[in-house]
Amino acid sequence: MKIAVFSDSHDQIAHLDQALAGANAAGAGVLIHCGDLCAPFMIDRLGRGFAGPIHIVFGNNDGDGRLLQVIASRFPQITLHGIYTELTVENRALAVIHYPEPARRIAQSGRFDLVCYGHNHLKAVEQVGKGVLANPGELLGKEGPPTWGLYDTATGQFELLEADSQ
Repeated sequence: MKIAVFSDSHDQIAHLDQALAGANAAGAGVLIHCGDLCAPFMIDRLGRGFAGPIHIVFGNNDGDGRLLQVIASRFPQITLHGIYTELTVENRALAVIHYPEPARRIAQSGRFDLVCYGHNHLKAVEQVGKGVLANPGELLGKEGPPTWGLYDTATGQFELLEADSQ
């Protein structure tokens, strides 16, 4: 199964839509967002744009927590996890948090096949022990072209993709 990984969209609707189109075209069955959606309307966009399970952790720029929850409740495929979550998808252990420093420590625990984070807007993929530590970059597009990630549970490979190249 393919898992789309987004982060730091910061209200950039066009880039989110491009990444959603790319995730759907790639056949992603699950979507993870590593935080900093910002406005609650971005959750509505995710819910309308992706039919599979969507897992969201909060970043440091997610406003109006109550409205985020209200909008997410309209979409049965969306789960808001707070600041951290652990998931199992296709027998792969995943962890998701917004911040790089704890993400690295989580990856170093050796318990996970994939640890995803965001926050610093810098795309990065590295092997840490048996697992992958990955920042899909930012959909904002502040530090360069907007990027997102695609993880393949069959191969354990994480690929970085540009949102606007879809």
